[in-house]
Amino acid sequence: MDSCTRHDIDGFGALTNVVAALIDDRGTVRQWSRAASELLGRSAEDVCGLSVSRLFTDSSTEGVASLWPSPNGTAFLRDAHGHAVGVRYRLLPLEGTAHQLLLAVPADRAEESERGAVLLRALLAQDQIGVIMRDTDLSVVRSNFTSAGLSPPPLGSSLADVMETPHAAAIETELRTVLETGVPLVDHAVRGRSRSEPVRDYSFSVTAVRTQDGRDRPTGVIVLVTDATEQWLAGRRLQLRHQAAARIGRSLDVRRTAQDIAEVLVPDFANLVSVDLADTVLAGDEPPRTFGGGDLRLRRMAARAAGEWPRELLQLGDSFPRLPDQPAIRELQEGHTVLFDRNAIEQAMSEKLLGGLLIPEDGRSLAMAPLFARGLVLGLIGAWRTDDDKPFDQQDADLLAEVAAHAALSIDNARRYTREHRAALALQRRLLPAATTLTPAVEAVGKYVPAAGVAEIGGDWFDVIPLPSLRVAMVVGDVIGHGLHAAATMGRLRTAVQTLADLELPPDELLSRLDELVARLAAEAAPAERDTVGATCLVALYDPVTQLCTVASAGHPPPIVAGPDGTAGPLAVRPGPPLGVGGLPFETTTVHLAPGSWLALYSDGLLGRPADGIDAAVGRLAGRIAGLRRERCSLQTAGQVLTTERAEHPSADDTALLLALARPLREDAIAEWEFPAEPATVADARAAVADKIGTWGLTGLDFAVELIVSELITNAVRYAGGPIGLRLIHDDVLICEVSDPSNTQPRLRRASTSDEGGRGLFLVAQLSNRWGSRYRQSGKTIWAELALPD
Repeated sequence: MDSCTRHDIDGFGALTNVVAALIDDRGTVRQWSRAASELLGRSAEDVCGLSVSRLFTDSSTEGVASLWPSPNGTAFLRDAHGHAVGVRYRLLPLEGTAHQLLLAVPADRAEESERGAVLLRALLAQDQIGVIMRDTDLSVVRSNFTSAGLSPPPLGSSLADVMETPHAAAIETELRTVLETGVPLVDHAVRGRSRSEPVRDYSFSVTAVRTQDGRDRPTGVIVLVTDATEQWLAGRRLQLRHQAAARIGRSLDVRRTAQDIAEVLVPDFANLVSVDLADTVLAGDEPPRTFGGGDLRLRRMAARAAGEWPRELLQLGDSFPRLPDQPAIRELQEGHTVLFDRNAIEQAMSEKLLGGLLIPEDGRSLAMAPLFARGLVLGLIGAWRTDDDKPFDQQDADLLAEVAAHAALSIDNARRYTREHRAALALQRRLLPAATTLTPAVEAVGKYVPAAGVAEIGGDWFDVIPLPSLRVAMVVGDVIGHGLHAAATMGRLRTAVQTLADLELPPDELLSRLDELVARLAAEAAPAERDTVGATCLVALYDPVTQLCTVASAGHPPPIVAGPDGTAGPLAVRPGPPLGVGGLPFETTTVHLAPGSWLALYSDGLLGRPADGIDAAVGRLAGRIAGLRRERCSLQTAGQVLTTERAEHPSADDTALLLALARPLREDAIAEWEFPAEPATVADARAAVADKIGTWGLTGLDFAVELIVSELITNAVRYAGGPIGLRLIHDDVLICEVSDPSNTQPRLRRASTSDEGGRGLFLVAQLSNRWGSRYRQSGKTIWAELALPD
């Protein structure tokens, strides 16, 4: 070439900084590249025609000369200012001519390129980290990536060619962000499911950086992938174990526990899960030991699906069908977890109808684990994976067995609690009176609602106690605490109240005696439990003759009176201390109950735990009772409404409610007289009684009533003095009462043959069904009760 011209070596990012010079056979520079001019600041006009040795520094000229024409080496070029520029060069002979092509690059760039090449070769040579180089279209240009989770990406492929569409779109968005912004993507988790067989879940950790040419223009991304599938699956199994431990067993309800099992396993472990329990477990009893097929007496108690539960399968509450005798059934009965594929389970289910009840249409793999506790099979857990999921393997079987072992203990605990709770609740209900009581004085309806949660039984009680002279005592109490000890204390107190009420004590004195009993019970208890022995109680005594109701309270909420006009409100009762405190008296409050009035006695469980105080809660309850009264609800309906509304807000306290309808006697059913303490009074009293008995049409009782009146009036005249009161009460029985000012109680005794007296009370006892005596504010009243003739 005669003339020296400058040529551009451009358009290839890798050759941008390469110095190129054409050297003839005499070592003279004939041509000079633009990159050489830019690197050394020496133009082609300055260099062409010079000896190549003049391009190098003095320190390297000798070395170059000695190596010349060595094909490659390291040397220092001299730039326009005389400074040394380290380069690596290579001489390339040209075919058909003696000229040579000198190529050189800056030494630091050469070293950087070598290190990059070494690094890339190292990455591509190993199989623990996948390397995928992609261009600006995110197509693969080079890769060493192989994984059981994804197909190897062929050259030119895109993400959608090897990944499920949703996952491919997500990671493509991330890579394009890296390509556009240059911000690297570091340790990004990519999870999904492989598209090729065998289907498996995968989790990869992806790091991506942008690649650039010498002018900082993006050329693509390089993606580093590490397989974290095992760690991810291990983490999922650990999380499932944690959820099972945290959620299964929170409840002592068998059905709730079964539902918790299904909810824990779906969708993290399986697509469909069912829990079938033995019928006896639901009742709290142990299941029978069975071996082989047949009727396993199981019932579906929980069913959970990732979508909707298939209608063709067994539904909640359905009985498990009879199963053929298969080895797998016996393995389950021995406590082993069993895996099935679809073909195996279809072969095991010989009947087509049986398979339709137990095998979902898209079911692919089944894992079954027994709820095995204390050598008994309490039930079965069935877990299905569908066609879109991978079959169960041994690790899945071990995990399900671990969950089933924990669940079996929880089911067994819930079963035993059900049995004990059922026995305790039966005991408590036996200790309570009949729910409905009808007496001449009141019509009463009682309701008891156990507490919610583990402490469902407690010591709340109600009672309706018929008393002589048609009076009735109504009682509501609340023993401190919950459980069997509270129910037992309640039984003792209820018995004591009935005994004291039969003594016809007024309500305040009855509570005083009961207070002494509770104090004695506390003294008998262990020292650590003495503070937990106590109760509140309210006693109401209603007399249908006078229509008066006398109430006394021992720390109990006040009763509510709802009048026939639809108004209601609490009685202004001054409550005494709770039973067992001692040292303070109890006060009574007496009110007149209009005919048809409602009287509501209740425990504090009906009030709940009001944030605005007990008084506000009592006011709301009174308003609700008034509304039911205006709606003309029956006592039964009103009681059901009130307790149901309370049950909608579960409480840790049980509830007792007693609703009573006042039924005063007719005025013409009562006859009263007052006589002086004179001998002639006996004849006058007999005559008055005979006349009234005739008016009432009770002629069959005239002799007995006259004789009883004669004996009682005679005793009053002889021993008590006047005035003497006589009263007859006619209802479903005939009651004869004689009152005198003496506080001496009569005593029945057997008179000897020679005694002139002492036979009067004996005659009264023989002629009446029952008789007795009670104190008044002044004096006493002796009464006798006779059955009416048919």
